[in-house]
Amino acid sequence: MARQGQSGNRAGNANLIKGQRAAAEPRKRKVRHFYDYSLLFAVIFITAFGLIMIYSSSQYMALINSLPPDYYFKRQLIIAAAGLVLAVIISKIDYRIFRLRFFVYGANLVSIILLIATQIMGIASHGRTRWIEIAGISFQPTELAKASVILFVAYRISKAGLRINDPQRKEILRIYGWILLPAALIASQNLSSGIIVVGIATVMLFVAGKNSKPFYAVGIIGALCYIFRYKVVGAIELIGNTTGLLQDYQMERILSWLYPEKYDAYQTMQGLYAIGSGGLTGQGLGESLQKLGPLPEAHNDMIFTVICEELGLFGAVSVILIFLFIIYRCMLIASNARDLFGSFLAIGVMAHISIQVVLNIAVVTNSIPNTGVTLPFISYGGTAVLILMAEIGLVLSVSNRIKLET
Repeated sequence: MARQGQSGNRAGNANLIKGQRAAAEPRKRKVRHFYDYSLLFAVIFITAFGLIMIYSSSQYMALINSLPPDYYFKRQLIIAAAGLVLAVIISKIDYRIFRLRFFVYGANLVSIILLIATQIMGIASHGRTRWIEIAGISFQPTELAKASVILFVAYRISKAGLRINDPQRKEILRIYGWILLPAALIASQNLSSGIIVVGIATVMLFVAGKNSKPFYAVGIIGALCYIFRYKVVGAIELIGNTTGLLQDYQMERILSWLYPEKYDAYQTMQGLYAIGSGGLTGQGLGESLQKLGPLPEAHNDMIFTVICEELGLFGAVSVILIFLFIIYRCMLIASNARDLFGSFLAIGVMAHISIQVVLNIAVVTNSIPNTGVTLPFISYGGTAVLILMAEIGLVLSVSNRIKLET
């Protein structure tokens, strides 16, 4: 009996020791990959909302062009659906594949060739040559160039690493030098797109660089130019008339921004009427009057004014909040990315969306001159939606490579 008791005590002690060892050893955590469904659902929601607004704002234009009332809606629906599929496919591909040198420089070379081809044999519309047709499909190479610049700048920053802050190497100036040609080609076709491209690169380099003084200096100069815009525009008009650098329509666009009544800025004035008539809650979905002829490009550049008229201040603020949420998710993914390339891909896409939203809203509220900027995911336009969806796919791919321990 004594021996049985001793053997029982030994077994108990052994189990106790095993338990203590198990408690002392760290528990192996399960690792899973993150996927930002919040970003995906926000993009789907804003795109679906855009389709509703396109249907509401384009019916009259379709009818006067002897087209079915849902013509523009159906076209945009097909392109948006294709873009969403493209985004999901890209999100499942390892984004580091796009970091390959031949892919980065190849994408930039293709975009430059297409931009030059647009200059030579592009399709003119509304007095500007922005489109090119290949195999019966017309698209805007400027939109492709925006994505290629994001890839290029993210690649160069990731390759430079800490050397980006070395004043001897002047890496930031080199990057600006590389994007000078595509930016100039884009600006010659669409000034606003050229501004967006330079803005994207500037935001990415501002985040990457340690010396922020030059960026702050440029920002202060820009703010002062805006404050004293009447004098600045007067100087620009004098220089433009003397040198011939500005076309007549470009100078007229700038002057009509400052003096919309004097220069009969028809589109701007009709857009402001639409915004003002919306009030707090709007006239009701589908009840806009300005879209029935007075407001040009109601389903395109000026769609935000239709949102304001039909849904009021409440609808406008809601749209802005959704965009802010998308930008926040991009920032969150950038801060948790596995490497510099992924981080700056997300920063570049965030910069693209935020700059374009700010410019579009600033244009329709006459805060800046009319530059023909579309509202991301909402305005009518096939190339813009496809490229934006592809960029969102890249951000989702970055998020899918973030590891979470549970």
